[in-house]
Amino acid sequence: MAEVGGWIWERNLRSFLELLSHYVGHGFDVTDWETVALAVEGTDDERPDGWYSYPLVGEQRQVEVRLARAVGGDELMVTVKGPLTPELEVRADTLPAAFAAG
Repeated sequence: MAEVGGWIWERNLRSFLELLSHYVGHGFDVTDWETVALAVEGTDDERPDGWYSYPLVGEQRQVEVRLARAVGGDELMVTVKGPLTPELEVRADTLPAAFAAG
């Protein structure tokens, strides 16, 4: 079981989840987005119980995405955990850096 993470700008969350879902083989749709967007509002990265977990389940792979808002900022802390293949681990590990740019 591997876990990777980092932070992204909150405005990039949907794109981050859509791309990660593509890598996992999960069809991320409007219902997924509405669920996550609503849940993230009440998160807090400084509280152990302040994180939100969301599963992305594909035909061959499954990961758990944990999200929490950074207190006083526009950043979201993200972790991706699961039985990651080497390729998926590299992709999941580099995604936060890409979505933290700009």
